[in-house]
Amino acid sequence: MDNLRRFETVGDYNAFNNHGTLHPLVSVVDLSKASPRAASNMFFGFYTIFLKEVVCGDLRYGRATYDYQEGTLVFIGPGQVVTVDSSGEVYQPKGYALVFHPDLIHGTDLGRHIQDYSFFGYQSNEALHLSERERKIVLDCFSKIEYELEHAVDKHSKRLIASNIELLLNYCVRFYDRQFITRDNVHKGALERFENLLNEYFQTDKPQTIGLPSVAYCAGELNLSANYFGDLIKKETGKTAQDYIQAKVIDVAKERVFDQSKSVAQIAYELGFKYPQHFTRLFKQRVGYSPNDYRMLN
Repeated sequence: MDNLRRFETVGDYNAFNNHGTLHPLVSVVDLSKASPRAASNMFFGFYTIFLKEVVCGDLRYGRATYDYQEGTLVFIGPGQVVTVDSSGEVYQPKGYALVFHPDLIHGTDLGRHIQDYSFFGYQSNEALHLSERERKIVLDCFSKIEYELEHAVDKHSKRLIASNIELLLNYCVRFYDRQFITRDNVHKGALERFENLLNEYFQTDKPQTIGLPSVAYCAGELNLSANYFGDLIKKETGKTAQDYIQAKVIDVAKERVFDQSKSVAQIAYELGFKYPQHFTRLFKQRVGYSPNDYRMLN
């Protein structure tokens, strides 16, 4: 990839931003002390949380750009590449970055539950927009981590640093829940588009060529990451995205089962099932009757 900066270690990122390395696995970086730069694509080999306070090109994952403004938190997981749409202008970065390597949290409670923080897999239009009060809480968490980094290392250091990162992430879960509510109109639009996407899907030959619609496929069609999409559908409907898709499949199947000219196997293939028995099993699990019994009852 052209213009790609690779940050494999926390030390690499510190050096790029004129920041001293107090701990090889974790750092709180004041981006205002970095040299002016042109925006570039970046690879991160560690967890990164940006508190951005200046617009510096549009961050982009895949086909869509971040819903991105001042006072925004952006979460990046290890191994991800952030691409930046930029005019090439030089800018002075502002804000802060908390970076921590997976090795830091091995053997801690945070290490055992880090996958629960699904926002590290959010990708497009999905940054967290903070109120001023929320921003102060984030900065307070950064400050506590920074205090531990400046404190002489002792037997408590690792646990306290990991605990403060976990506290920050737990606040971010709360803030995202608030954002899902306050941006309700935007999200209801996404839910409506999801419903339309499924309706259109089963009116085409896509089930026979692609198979059953997956969560990842639907998320991609809506320009959302699978993680954000899954969390959004769960918050809006109380169902997982997979449950929602399966419910739609069964709704369509109920209609098609009444077509006596087609066998259950034909209907299963038309819906995108590779094996008719998988369709029969799901139908019975959801409806309480096999497709043939349902056909006879009605």
